[in-house]
Amino acid sequence: MPRDLSKLINRVALVLLVTALVACSSASSTKSNNSEDVHLQLGVRYLSMNKLELAKENLLLALKNNSDNTQAHNALAFLYEKLNQPDKAKEHYETALDLTPDDLGVQNNFGRFLCEHGEFEEGMELLSRASSNPLNDRQWLALTNAGRCGLSMGQKQQAENYFRQALQLNSTYAAALSEMQKIAYEKGDYWAAKGFLQRYLGVATHTPETLWFAAQAERALGNKELAREYKNLLLEKFPLSNEAKKIVAVKDF
Repeated sequence: MPRDLSKLINRVALVLLVTALVACSSASSTKSNNSEDVHLQLGVRYLSMNKLELAKENLLLALKNNSDNTQAHNALAFLYEKLNQPDKAKEHYETALDLTPDDLGVQNNFGRFLCEHGEFEEGMELLSRASSNPLNDRQWLALTNAGRCGLSMGQKQQAENYFRQALQLNSTYAAALSEMQKIAYEKGDYWAAKGFLQRYLGVATHTPETLWFAAQAERALGNKELAREYKNLLLEKFPLSNEAKKIVAVKDF
């Protein structure tokens, strides 16, 4: 998966994991004021603020008080992803799933993680369970992750179907809109690519990848001035990105 796309996932999709964990821990704290709940709530809040050391400290304390806390394992797995420690992340995701096999958040997060690390069959099985469960109020998130997994497997049409299903459930989900911009461009449907970009910009800011495809789509449509504007914006905002390097190498831009 491209680095820029991984950054978008961390900014958009995985923010929802933290939000869900905060909600869960807040609900738990209304039932009990014990140390486990306090540390879990602090841990996920620090995680949402990207204060990773404080988050880790509190989540480990939550597990010290109760090693069977599914949400603490789930949050700690996410934290280890951010720390680029996939082995530890997988260990905690596996524990969370063993403890609560029907937890929709764990199914989605672990499924995404497995797909990102090449374990497509296992990842898609979990994402399918999460996306097909009518009790899941974030089916669109699991569908988008399934779409990304499908792309990694070379199943482009199935991936597009997943993204479209996700947008039917949440028409403003930035990650799915970004993926559809790319798919539309690659299919030669440049006007559709423009449309998905405009919808994306209504809820999120540019990434190197959205600017790259925006510039290429406008160039293909003959809108040279707008294409150059996107090119210049890409070079200005993301000068060290792979997309910036690629666009500089394009002749007659």
